[in-house]
Amino acid sequence: MGKYNFDEVIERRGSGALKTDALQERFGRPDLLSAWVADMDFATPDFIRQALIDRINDNPILGYTIEPKDYRPSIIDWERKLHDWEIKPEWLSYIPGIVKGIGMVINVFTQPGEDVVIMPPVYHPFRITAEENGRKVVNVPLIEDEEHRYYFDFEALEALDTRGGILLLSNPHNPGGRMWTREELARLAEICKRKGLLVVSDEIHADMALWGKKHVPFSTVSEDAASNSITFCAPSKTFNIPGIVSSFSVVPDEKIREKFYGWLSANEFGDAPLLSHIATIAAYRKGDEWRKEMIRYVEDNIRFAEDFCRLNIPGVKALRPDASFLVWLDCRELGLNHAELLDLFINGAKVALNDGEMFGKEGSGMMRLNVAAPRSTVEEVLQRIRDAVKEINANR
Repeated sequence: MGKYNFDEVIERRGSGALKTDALQERFGRPDLLSAWVADMDFATPDFIRQALIDRINDNPILGYTIEPKDYRPSIIDWERKLHDWEIKPEWLSYIPGIVKGIGMVINVFTQPGEDVVIMPPVYHPFRITAEENGRKVVNVPLIEDEEHRYYFDFEALEALDTRGGILLLSNPHNPGGRMWTREELARLAEICKRKGLLVVSDEIHADMALWGKKHVPFSTVSEDAASNSITFCAPSKTFNIPGIVSSFSVVPDEKIREKFYGWLSANEFGDAPLLSHIATIAAYRKGDEWRKEMIRYVEDNIRFAEDFCRLNIPGVKALRPDASFLVWLDCRELGLNHAELLDLFINGAKVALNDGEMFGKEGSGMMRLNVAAPRSTVEEVLQRIRDAVKEINANR
């Protein structure tokens, strides 16, 4: 029995939560059970909430503030302990969100019409942010093997006809949960350096490696990686604080750093809101026990989802991720087209999941399930899917 209670069901409807209060807008009906957007249904850890309360109570003026002395050391110590990553203080900067950071890098380092390489299926804002900033999105789809694991397509990357630009990397991979090996990342780094593609590595799920696995930060794999990358991290997914924007960037290369951080400074984007610093320090100084308990609970939920699908939902397979709380559901054996699959989940099962095509056409027939919720919620979601599948099979 752990110290923290992850079985507690917390009602989020009416709180302004995107996960529950945007269902009508996003899915066309408000009565769905939510298991989509990547935040948890676990209470934000008490030590983070208390740190925020203490700061507000200690001084009733919420004015302009400076960066706390322990902000950078807390990040440096955390990354060293968890990922064996030695970061220098000057490599760090606050950024106002990882997707915003990607948009900033695109605008600082490329011109309209230039290439942004993505490897679908992948986190959909990679494509959207590039497209809406007028860049040319170049798709180099991942390779899926017989075990439904993804791999970089190095032959296609080598064949790219590009004069430079940016490659967006999801590390660990979202939505598939794959953790890339050091060897894979080093080869990717060499290709990108040679082709003049600046690598932006989104490592927001890095602290949630499962099954005893270990995350490899992209910039640590080689000199090619360190000298040609910008890494984005945050405590937000791990500690369920996405509403407090707490992202930061790591840039080892001086020239890249001067260009990017100079632009951030000129526009005051590197200045964090007061509570972002407070939450980050609390998470990284006090959060390791909570993180470990959360991961064990999530692992059990993943095992439960695997077993439930295998035993009860023919045609749906839960694919085990290496990291994070997002489970890729392979629904291709159901034989449904995209519209039929959405109807099954939304109107049949009355559950809200992210559909696979959101992440690129390579995600067709897949659904992304968020299992960072009390077991009773995960079970109800799966039971609803089971019943909906039974119904369509009975009517065939």
